[in-house]
Amino acid sequence: MPRMRRVRCPYLKGEVEWTEEREQHIAERHPDLLPEHRERIAETLADPDQVRRSGRFPAARLFSRWYPEVRGGKHVVVVVVSGPPERHWVITAYIARRLAEGEVEWKRS
Repeated sequence: MPRMRRVRCPYLKGEVEWTEEREQHIAERHPDLLPEHRERIAETLADPDQVRRSGRFPAARLFSRWYPEVRGGKHVVVVVVSGPPERHWVITAYIARRLAEGEVEWKRS
């Protein structure tokens, strides 16, 4: 069985599953994020600047946090899907210049 990490996420009042398979997907599709900025994924889930509802996938939320030291100043975005019973898991993560899609559900004040 593949390894899985659990990442604390106070916003979701629980933990988010992050499988080895998803980590490999992120490393292959977004080599600018992994492996160099691995810890930023957990930090973004634990303490995001903003949480948006995905415009394309109703069960998905986009957690984002701005890092001035990541590639000259970029957002780390972690996409989490939630499903019953109270299960949450990372599907992807990436670095973005700006936040494009989704309705803002929560924002740091």
